[in-house]
Amino acid sequence: MVQARRLLPELEEDVAHDIFGLQAVADLPLGPGEDVRGEPVVELRKGIVITRGDGCQQLVVTRVQAKCDVDCGPQKTLMFVEAAVVGGYPATVSSGAANEEVSGDHCQSRDSVQRVYRGGMSELLRVTPGFRLADVDPDSTPGFDGGKKAGERELAAGAAELADLQERLYAQSLFGGEKSLLLVLQAMDTAGKGGIVGHVVGQVNPQGVKAFAFKSPTPEEKSHDFLWRVRKQLPPHGYLGVFDRSHYEDVLIHRVRGFSTPEVVEQRYGLINDFEAELAAEGTTVVKVMLHIGADEQKKRLAARLDRPEKNWKYNPGDVDERELWPAYQDAYQVVFDRTSTPDAPWSVIPANHKWYARLSVQRLLLDALRGMALEWPEADYDVEAEKKRLAAT
Repeated sequence: MVQARRLLPELEEDVAHDIFGLQAVADLPLGPGEDVRGEPVVELRKGIVITRGDGCQQLVVTRVQAKCDVDCGPQKTLMFVEAAVVGGYPATVSSGAANEEVSGDHCQSRDSVQRVYRGGMSELLRVTPGFRLADVDPDSTPGFDGGKKAGERELAAGAAELADLQERLYAQSLFGGEKSLLLVLQAMDTAGKGGIVGHVVGQVNPQGVKAFAFKSPTPEEKSHDFLWRVRKQLPPHGYLGVFDRSHYEDVLIHRVRGFSTPEVVEQRYGLINDFEAELAAEGTTVVKVMLHIGADEQKKRLAARLDRPEKNWKYNPGDVDERELWPAYQDAYQVVFDRTSTPDAPWSVIPANHKWYARLSVQRLLLDALRGMALEWPEADYDVEAEKKRLAAT
């Protein structure tokens, strides 16, 4: 058992509500060579604390206890530990009043550099009991107090790690790994799903990506149960899968438009939960995201598609018909969150009026999911030194 000191100092109450993102770590009064729980700090920058230790002493735990001095809802008062690493392996974390007790069940002596990240933004976006979509301001940027330029810099800064982790996931699958990652994107029209695919998923090697955009079901698809076509598009082992819309259309539009009876829609919530629990059991981590755009912002984006000839192709006259059902869709999403945000596959709701923030948030969610897989490069199934000699002799 190792005791880890809380790294963050007491925060002034008037800034406490702004520390949920990476800024709190950046504000730590530490620099290279200074002490963190008896370990020298090698590097300290936004969101990352790196220490060099010896075996089980490689440990950094970041902890935040923040209070809101404004009316910002129950999700804004948090205490969390995103991750801990002991000897290169994920550790178990149990809550304490001023400290965290961390134990590593598989501690091995390794001289290496460990990175431990804080995930305040991800925690803020997650749907928890009592969540109300109506309380989410689509113009807000929870967990990030910078502007567009700062957000774009953070997005670019996370690209290398995202690509590295995705490549590890893919490499593992070639040596028997059975993990995969599925990103489910749901939103009202113009919320930016395509931009997420281009600007976030586009940061990784497309060789390990399987993306699919679900449209209205074909006659063949209608002849099967509603999950039949979804199963066909699931990511193989080692892949990052992306659903642009998904099986949730069958409880959203079907509920709003009455394409299925209330009894059938009600049954589907349970079937979806069973389906996603099955995916989790088989090694697929499911990241479900609703990009929450405001009605006024959507109207501006639709108008821009009409005003710009090169964007006319994106406009669909049916989008206006759907806008007229806006309240019904918001209610339908609320039911989805209430019924299908589960431990196996929780929902995250991202305010999406700012495209840069939505992209950064999805990147953070993917990074958190991949970090949680504890991905390592696969070990060579051949004698590396012998191959070096053979190569040198040619």
